[in-house]
Amino acid sequence: MRLSIERKQERENFKHFITFFSAIVVIIAALISVWLFFPVSISEKTKVTQIEQSKKVATDTKSKKVSQPSVTPVITNLAPDYSIPATTDGMAPVVYRMATDQNIVFLGIDDGAFKDQSVVDIMKQNNIKASLFLTKSIISGNPDFFKQLTAQGSFVEDHTLSHDTNMVTTQDYEQQKAEICGMADYEELHFGRRPTLFRPPGGAYSDTMRMAAAACGMKAVVTWIAKANGGSMQYQVGNGLRAGDVVLMHFRPEFAQDMKAFVDAMNAAGLHTALLEDAL
Repeated sequence: MRLSIERKQERENFKHFITFFSAIVVIIAALISVWLFFPVSISEKTKVTQIEQSKKVATDTKSKKVSQPSVTPVITNLAPDYSIPATTDGMAPVVYRMATDQNIVFLGIDDGAFKDQSVVDIMKQNNIKASLFLTKSIISGNPDFFKQLTAQGSFVEDHTLSHDTNMVTTQDYEQQKAEICGMADYEELHFGRRPTLFRPPGGAYSDTMRMAAAACGMKAVVTWIAKANGGSMQYQVGNGLRAGDVVLMHFRPEFAQDMKAFVDAMNAAGLHTALLEDAL
């Protein structure tokens, strides 16, 4: 009888052990489950948050782009704001500088003695257009050379038939008129355009010369206020080019050096060339 009671107690104890053990297993399983799956849940949440933040950044970036002020385009005035004065009392005006608000200078190249292909190339490379004041006695051997320059946008103008630098004092009105009109006729014949600007040889002029020039159809007697000479710049006023200045050069063997000095001076002053012919 006593043995039976002990066995019964053992079975009860075993049941309690099994119940306790099962509870421990359930708890351990629950802990493992939390350990395995809870980090994933956090990771997914973080990923979603990152995506939402990326979308917000993209939206903010778009908003910033839209809200930026628009750029106002710079409007360049391409129309000349300068003009050559009218002929008064039968005398052509004298021009050595033009009133302008544009960053421009005017180049006149004289005589025509140096006729080398390098001249054409240098003018083209530097995008230079100029008034070419030519003399018949100097260019008559090869006037067609200068057609290459007119094809690039330059204009042939009047510098008399013989280049007499003393004509202002040694020639009378009719003689001066013959010099100027004769060259205008020659250039119209060879270049298909009658010149409208006159530069006196040596730069000296008088009222008599101005009347002779006007009688030959010249709109202005053009002198200069700066010149490129001997590979350097020379100024009558100041120590640099100014907007509106008329610059003198010559067709000489040192053409490349003179042109370099002129272009360097233009660049230093922030200028570029324009044509006096545009003012007519």
